Amino acid sequence: MGTTHFGFQAVDERDKARRVRGVFDSVAPRYDLMNDLMSGGLHRLWKAATVIAAHVREGDRVLDIAGGTGDLALAFAKQVGASGEVVHTDINEAMLRTGRDRLIDRGFVLPTVVCDAEQLPFADGYFDLVSVAFGLRNMTHKERAIAEMARVLKDGGRLLVLEFSKVAAPLRKIYDVYSFQVLPRLGKWVAGDAESYRYLAESIRMHPGQEELKALMQHHGFGHVDFHNMTGGVVALHVGVKC
Repeated sequence: MGTTHFGFQAVDERDKARRVRGVFDSVAPRYDLMNDLMSGGLHRLWKAATVIAAHVREGDRVLDIAGGTGDLALAFAKQVGASGEVVHTDINEAMLRTGRDRLIDRGFVLPTVVCDAEQLPFADGYFDLVSVAFGLRNMTHKERAIAEMARVLKDGGRLLVLEFSKVAAPLRKIYDVYSFQVLPRLGKWVAGDAESYRYLAESIRMHPGQEELKALMQHHGFGHVDFHNMTGGVVALHVGVKC
């Protein structure tokens, strides 16, 4: 076993999943509120754009990985109808439980599975679409996770990865000030946890940039990959088609 990064720290790769779980156990109760505050509500627009790009149709089978509090799963469930299926998954039970309860409150009872994206418990070629929003950067072996997402997709199926990315150069200085000075203070004030939001800022810097992630997806099962920057590259939506 080797080492990997947890934010800017080097940790035993066997320990990263436990540490990430601890972060989301801590923030789960205030996760949606913090998302609204730290993005100024923009996360809702980013996710709405992802749903539009997904082109989900009635009857489709959709797998939402790192689905957390269920924003994408809810949107997709409305689109697939009674003949389709949306599976809501996360490695973190606290986040998944919060999302499941929220979905039930909205009238949707979806298959909800605690699972590791690097070892998906689903059959080959089962899904029409796989989505992962703001979860890939937390995975220890991103290449394994992407290969697993390709495995469970049908030929011609699509993977949508919505993730923080490399911000445009003119915005980097102010973005760094916000990320490392404002965000941890906001996390402490609202969620009682500055360290988890410091990890968030660090994990974004350690995540592959737009072109790097495109190449990673192309190397692990996706013959065609495009990406679309949003808000000056603060986030990027990568869309890959399984070859």
